[in-house]
Amino acid sequence: MSRIGKLPINIPSGVTVTVNGDEVKVKGPKGEMSQVLTGGIKAEVADGHIVVSRPSEDKEHRALHGLYRSLINNMVVGVSEGYKKEMELVGVGYRAANNGQVLDLSLGYSHNIYLKLPKEIKLETKSERNKNPLIILESCDKQLLGQVCSKIRSFRKPEPYKGKGIKFVGEIIRRKSGKSAGAK
Repeated sequence: MSRIGKLPINIPSGVTVTVNGDEVKVKGPKGEMSQVLTGGIKAEVADGHIVVSRPSEDKEHRALHGLYRSLINNMVVGVSEGYKKEMELVGVGYRAANNGQVLDLSLGYSHNIYLKLPKEIKLETKSERNKNPLIILESCDKQLLGQVCSKIRSFRKPEPYKGKGIKFVGEIIRRKSGKSAGAK
């Protein structure tokens, strides 16, 4: 039995879950999400919990069991609490600004980079004196949020010598020493 798949998902107050055939809809104060279950996986709502079950012990069913349980749990957490990611721009002259849902990044290239974000993501930028600029992203969709963060990070990944680039707040970059001068 899957250790992840067999765990029941607790439904917090203010969140409603409806199962209609193969589709699970979750609605809460932060938004509304849905997920279609495939491969014979079933979800049932009973006394404040969601239980995900599989039809057999096949390898495919075992794999999908834990996957769909995690996806449904992420939806429940997303619509009740939401997800938040903070990214930091490390480097001289690196700047971030936003105009509505358009993120404007100045990362040392000849032109600025403009990225239009989906409407499900709430964007905020902070630039304080003597501190690195911050990009704060909030959403109820964990998967979409991670994808957008990955796209932003791909514009200038942190390099190992000086640590310049876009990194998550609290992330530790493994550093290299560089050349050893005058060693003969």
